[in-house]
Amino acid sequence: MTPDPTYDWLFSRTRAAAGRERGPQAARELLDRLGAPDRRFRSLRVVGTNGKGSTCAMLEAGLLAAGVRTGRFTSPHLHRFEERIRIAGEELAPARTREFVAWAQREAPEFAFFDLTLGLAAQTFAESGVEVAVMEAGVGGLSDATQALENVDAVLLTNVGLDHTAALGDSIAQIAADKAGAALSGAPLLSTAVGGEAQAAVQAAAERSGALLYLPETHPDLFALPHAPALAGAHQRQNAALALAALRLLGYDDGLEAALGASWPGRLERFGCQGRTVLLDGAHNPAAAQALAASLPRADTLLFGGFARKDTAQTVAPLLPLASQLVWTAPDEEGEVADPQALAARYGGEAQPNPRQALDRALALTPAGGTLLVTGSLYLVGLLRETLLQAGAGIQVG
Repeated sequence: MTPDPTYDWLFSRTRAAAGRERGPQAARELLDRLGAPDRRFRSLRVVGTNGKGSTCAMLEAGLLAAGVRTGRFTSPHLHRFEERIRIAGEELAPARTREFVAWAQREAPEFAFFDLTLGLAAQTFAESGVEVAVMEAGVGGLSDATQALENVDAVLLTNVGLDHTAALGDSIAQIAADKAGAALSGAPLLSTAVGGEAQAAVQAAAERSGALLYLPETHPDLFALPHAPALAGAHQRQNAALALAALRLLGYDDGLEAALGASWPGRLERFGCQGRTVLLDGAHNPAAAQALAASLPRADTLLFGGFARKDTAQTVAPLLPLASQLVWTAPDEEGEVADPQALAARYGGEAQPNPRQALDRALALTPAGGTLLVTGSLYLVGLLRETLLQAGAGIQVG
């Protein structure tokens, strides 16, 4: 990609570079500096380990179909930064990003990337007359920047798994407590999280905050699915149940079918390429990999690339039985990646650090009519999705 000073500066604003700790305090400071735009629309806040983006996509589709002017804030993006911020179903205009970054460089250079992105989303939603914004948390719940948001109509918790342990804690109980800590007094807290520790944390958070708790066990009709969602994978039924429960609870029943028909790129997404099926899925932690493996009976070839900060061994474990051919790559040339050579030495298969060359090799190893699974990182999926599209690969339905 051609260097762009706007995006280069924005992406350089890591928390370390900004000297800011995680948490909602800085985000609230920035939102107030912007005139508290989050008070001019209502928010649905989505937290959880996996499935947040899919749930947000279904909520957005449902709200739009119900006639609501809707904003959507998600992360990360696959191809373009502006995918993160949508108004009425359309991506943010790049000119608006440049305008905001120019302001931030002058007036708010001390803030971190996620806080700035959240501020840009909130300001744009307010200026665009958004009625309801679907807001995806970054990491955690109580400790996430989105906890700064005011005027929150409901909090949705998808699930709880071991991820971001350095920030949230190294046990399910600790992670669940942080995520469920997003609960707000008097507001609905809807959750499809399963497991004793996760459910106990959700119950405790609801009691502590005074949130109104809705679970599939307590309100089965609210979470009922009339049919499977368009998004592939058994785990998407859980995400769809959560989205539909929120839509029903808040009175947007007219949007239920549209929610079930929503799409979300890079999640068990199918492409046809060179007479093969290529499946792209951004599973990047053990829980996501287990859900992916449960939804896919087999593949001929696995192309995997992940980051060193993740639990690679536990993520790879459920995927290895799926495929007889293995190719290991790096999702990012600059990040601290899980070493492809080390993975090949440990699990077998071939190492090809260049992801595009790895895709070519994986396709060559996959027999005609066979299936190649690409997974391990949303960054890898985004890069190779763009490569497939540029090569004329077709997206397959079903």
